[in-house]
Amino acid sequence: MKKIPKEALTFLKQLKENNNREWFNENKPVFQEIENQMKDFYAEVEIFLNKKDQIERHKAYRIYRDLRFTKDKTPYKKHFAAIFIRKKPELRGSYYIHIQPGNKSEIGGGFWKPEREDLLRVRKEWEIDSEEIRAIIDEENFKSFWGNMRGESLKTAPMGFDKDHPNIDLINYKQWYFSHSLSDEEVISEDFAQQAADYFFKLRPFFDYMSMVLTTDLNGVSILDQ
Repeated sequence: MKKIPKEALTFLKQLKENNNREWFNENKPVFQEIENQMKDFYAEVEIFLNKKDQIERHKAYRIYRDLRFTKDKTPYKKHFAAIFIRKKPELRGSYYIHIQPGNKSEIGGGFWKPEREDLLRVRKEWEIDSEEIRAIIDEENFKSFWGNMRGESLKTAPMGFDKDHPNIDLINYKQWYFSHSLSDEEVISEDFAQQAADYFFKLRPFFDYMSMVLTTDLNGVSILDQ
């Protein structure tokens, strides 16, 4: 089974203290070897995910930071990360894994940049009824693992919605996702690829609900064949 090498955490710790191009270039062969092992690990996770889900593709994020719109000019990220995208249009949502030393790793999933049409469709659903989504995200086992739903939220009601609506706390969300923290020991364990997939599957009640909403109109009629 492919695993995350403990050297990945060591490298990231060193990179945090030496976040400059000179140090990185000197240690690039080490980085490239670790990067290859991380890619093997992501591929292994996708294999496990596809046993119970349908993953369209996964994407490993580059370690190089985009410096165009930030005051922080350190050139490299302090973590490794990848996203696993479910098969569209039938299935929606993406799984995410973030590896960072110091017990700062996370696993999670959701909708980070929903399209405008999807955002409106979900808001309209929650304007009509929030009973089903609240039952899912407030279920004891789900909430004990994932905590509260996260994501940016408007400070006031979106255009066309009543600011005093009883579901405005949900309607105001601009994105919807969940995350769960991981220890360093857990992410470098031998069976973490399987464990990561098992953790991802804990999101399925939320993903199944969101997929249902985003593939039907407000009358519950499928839009996939339209």
